[in-house]
Amino acid sequence: MILFNITVNISHQAEKEWLKYMKEHYIPAVMASGLPVENKLLRLLTEIENEGSTYTNQYIFRTMEDFVAYQTEYQSEIIEKHHAKFNGQYVSFRSLLEEA
Repeated sequence: MILFNITVNISHQAEKEWLKYMKEHYIPAVMASGLPVENKLLRLLTEIENEGSTYTNQYIFRTMEDFVAYQTEYQSEIIEKHHAKFNGQYVSFRSLLEEA
């Protein structure tokens, strides 16, 4: 099992619109690829005071090959649309984890 984690800190001003976009557009687009088998969108509860709220967007893939296929065929278009809509309102980093 491969877990692809995207951690995002979104500005308070854009948070409500961003959550709606994630639930209605971003996550459905990733899942429509047919490659992840599960996803979760979680809000960090132990937030330090900063300029936004932190969320983690997680996708589970059965194999590394499925993740690479997603990354190669779908990821850039999905990211570009997200960036065009929320440019300058978020920071993010990605982690790739394997079940031990």
